[in-house]
Amino acid sequence: MTSAVNSRQSPEPREPNALARHFPPGQFGRYLVVGGFNTAFGYGTFVLLTALLDRVMSHGYIIAGVLSTLLNITVSYVNYKFFVFKTRGNYLREWTRCVAVYSGGIVIGIVALPILVFAIRHWTHFYAGAPYIAGALLTGVTVIFSFVGHKKFSFRSPA
Repeated sequence: MTSAVNSRQSPEPREPNALARHFPPGQFGRYLVVGGFNTAFGYGTFVLLTALLDRVMSHGYIIAGVLSTLLNITVSYVNYKFFVFKTRGNYLREWTRCVAVYSGGIVIGIVALPILVFAIRHWTHFYAGAPYIAGALLTGVTVIFSFVGHKKFSFRSPA
């Protein structure tokens, strides 16, 4: 009888794998919800600035990308600090670290945005919509990398 009981027992809980340790369910869930808002807000500012700047200058979407990114870093910082990582104090240090995490994305965006816009315009019929499509594609790429960067660098506890 003991062998029947033992065979029905569930195996001992396993240590979470290395990848799962980087994404705690509650924290990552909050990150996705807050990130959804941040993404909508960020893309909205990019679209608004692109629509305004394209009327007055050639390639206004590039300037719109830079300006909206700088504004959205601050909005994202506030949301992640208070709703996701829930840290106290260290405002300037954490904001500066957020800027550092996002700086790689800014550089990649500045380089990749014109390339993507050209590719979309060249290979599709979305000429006018190309900057918007390219901006959305670049936004999607940054989600996972930004979470890890914020968790491990921007909002990490001092050792």
